[in-house]
Amino acid sequence: MQRAKCKVTFLPHNREIEVNAGESLIRAAMEAGVHINASCGGEGVCGKCRVMLESGTVDGGISERLKREDIDKGYRLACRSQISGDVVIRIPVESGIDASVLNKKYIPRSTAHIWQMNFDELKEQGLFISPVEKKYMELPEPTQHDNVPDVMRMINFLKINHDEHRLVAELPVIRKISDVLRQNNFKVTATLARPVQPGRKTHIINVQPGDTTDRNYAIAADIGTTTVYGQLIDLNSGKGLAEQGEFNGQISYGEDVISRIMYAEKPGGLDKIQEVVVKTINDIIRKIIRRAGVDKEEISTITLAGNTTMTQLLLKINPRYIRRAPYVPTSTIYPPLRAVELGIDLGQHAKALIYPIVSSYVGGDIVAGVMGSGMYRTDELTLFLDIGTNAEIVIGNKDWLACAACSAGPAFEGGGIEFGMRASEGAIEDFSIDPFTYEPMNLTIGNVRPKGICGSGLIIMVATLFEMGVIDNLGKFNRNLNTTRIRERDGIWEYVLAYAPETQIDRDIVLTEPDIDNLIRAKGAIYSGCMTLIEEVGLDVSSLQRIILAGGFGSYVDLEKAMTIGLLPEIDPAKVTYVGNGSLMGARMSTLTNRIRKDVVEVTRKMTNFELSETPSYMDHYVASLFLPHTDMNHFPKVKARLDARRNGDINPQV
Repeated sequence: MQRAKCKVTFLPHNREIEVNAGESLIRAAMEAGVHINASCGGEGVCGKCRVMLESGTVDGGISERLKREDIDKGYRLACRSQISGDVVIRIPVESGIDASVLNKKYIPRSTAHIWQMNFDELKEQGLFISPVEKKYMELPEPTQHDNVPDVMRMINFLKINHDEHRLVAELPVIRKISDVLRQNNFKVTATLARPVQPGRKTHIINVQPGDTTDRNYAIAADIGTTTVYGQLIDLNSGKGLAEQGEFNGQISYGEDVISRIMYAEKPGGLDKIQEVVVKTINDIIRKIIRRAGVDKEEISTITLAGNTTMTQLLLKINPRYIRRAPYVPTSTIYPPLRAVELGIDLGQHAKALIYPIVSSYVGGDIVAGVMGSGMYRTDELTLFLDIGTNAEIVIGNKDWLACAACSAGPAFEGGGIEFGMRASEGAIEDFSIDPFTYEPMNLTIGNVRPKGICGSGLIIMVATLFEMGVIDNLGKFNRNLNTTRIRERDGIWEYVLAYAPETQIDRDIVLTEPDIDNLIRAKGAIYSGCMTLIEEVGLDVSSLQRIILAGGFGSYVDLEKAMTIGLLPEIDPAKVTYVGNGSLMGARMSTLTNRIRKDVVEVTRKMTNFELSETPSYMDHYVASLFLPHTDMNHFPKVKARLDARRNGDINPQV
């Protein structure tokens, strides 16, 4: 018997969808294209998918993650709610998604020096060998005495007039060349895709009417677990013309790679999850080419870099074995292919170039970051660190490279933190405390009332509370302080950052001891990963000449605070460089020059991968890191000196 149909209305989006009775509310939201935060992938344990019933009823949805007063107000968990009739649901601000911050530029107060290589530097260093060029041709028209085939006529002209050899025309060119030539008096432009390896053939991938040599474009894209960024590049000038970031549509199917692998293993799951990331890519392409006034037919290539799971999902490759011992990816190198084969909305001629990977957990995004940062060409001993749900680490220089990955958990992106959220408007990103009254000063992204805590704000909070003696080195609150901000609620101790009337969410925003525990575990995983890798190659922290921070999160990390909690090794901040989105930068550089593309394969082969789970010293380092900043304060002499100074009465030590 067919199940009854129910109408679900989502506010404030005013979006309606009709589903079968018994369908879960979060599944209905996915089908309607409405995002609801669900860090745990719908398992009901994170409590992030809070929604409010405006009218109608649902079955279930009540959980220990909700307080009685919230339930009385109509709050439910979307992943645990089954639709039983027509219902109107409101998505509260803390449960929705805000992509506006992805395309805003903020200048943080104490982050690392920002560096990027530009197009002119590529030329100066002799690295510029253009992968895609256009050649304008005025071909002689055929006659009875010169009846050479059209394709050969073009190839001969390129050989004689442009010194181009070993040319081959691709099928889409062969299909249209005859009409294009005759409709334009044999005045056309050919697009040539040059081989990475010398001695191989140059492919003619497109032919256009008239002279279009001044309009030759490419796209670089970073396919991140949380966000996707795309940049439109002028291949003649090397300039970025437009850039856009969007949240990866796959986050509705789980916020971490393991959740998405599990979803992809379900019937039809792989097709669906590939479809949604391609939709995100296409949305970005549409926006950047419209903003720059470029037609999609003028785009010759798209270079894509992502972690191993994101890469296999994009290519619709079964990711099942990435998460199962012995953790084997399907491939490390992928051939060039036509972008339309992936569903990417570009011309039939446009090539998709996929960054190679190293292992199951060191992917193309990290390889791209290593390439973009230039660490593989320098004598300096460098530690490259990309901080996120998974932290990837590379150490080495031009002679050797070693890499590893560790699971830090979602704390830096707001997961596992009661009021955690991504870095978007309303997130507390900076914090200080009065040393006498213990009253807080909160600064939010956008300078609006707070609605949660982002990862960089969380680091600053914990570091500040630790240095001020509000929490101890185990992350436990000092319950003897004369302040009402520290309180016990439902057996859990917490610090009130903002009371309900001061927030956007009609609830007190607090930092709890379990939140601090989650941060300590996350920072411990990253620090121990760094120390294990450094030791495995026979070095120590003092050997490091440079640290490179990559990734969106790295731009907001306060270096002093990160070292205070033991997230980063204590090193001279002047040695720390921030390269921004290293994955996007590497993709852009590969788009601009074949020299980088040629080096990529050599770099991936040079990298020695360490599986930290198989390295005995990793767990020893991890256990020692589960304190603020560490069990051995001699690893953090500056932090130790500041703490000693405060104990001696100096409330603002300059160490």
